[in-house]
Amino acid sequence: MKRNLFILIIVAAAIAAVFVYTNDKGPKASNAGGTAEQGQENDAAKPKPGSKAPAFKLAALDDKLNATYEAGGPRDKVLIVNFWASWCGPCELEAPDLKTLNEKYKDKVDLYAVNATKYDVVRNAKLFVKEHEFTFPVLTDADGKVGDEYKVFSYPISFVIGRDGTIIERIEGVKPLEDWEALLDKAIAG
Repeated sequence: MKRNLFILIIVAAAIAAVFVYTNDKGPKASNAGGTAEQGQENDAAKPKPGSKAPAFKLAALDDKLNATYEAGGPRDKVLIVNFWASWCGPCELEAPDLKTLNEKYKDKVDLYAVNATKYDVVRNAKLFVKEHEFTFPVLTDADGKVGDEYKVFSYPISFVIGRDGTIIERIEGVKPLEDWEALLDKAIAG
């Protein structure tokens, strides 16, 4: 009896340790923007609409391309920077909409999908891209520095950046396609 009680205590402690670790460490998948309190805590730290988008230069996930992509400062088109991971359920839900948006707006909007490579497996990311037939640039954030600059703590998170290099919108979680279209139509016009 004492042995069973001891084993039960050990198992409960292990479960509690896993729970604490997963709630305090690393990025999380998010289907919504979080609670109001979380939003208020992080508001001062995140790039906001009206602020300049942090500049970056990242390599393409497809290493055969030997291509790099840059953001930051004025550009010819509106830019969507989407942070995602292959293990993220909401990213899976969002993927078809991103593909649709790219096809509809490719002449007026650039879309960069930035993989959270520091927290992902490159092979899984490549399979995700192949499965969803992405035709837009997919970039690797191997050291997580770009995600840190953009204050990305959950996935997916997207930034709509105007032609002047200013953030128009920060989108945490999945956004309906119609909302995306309205936002992009306004960004292109403005």
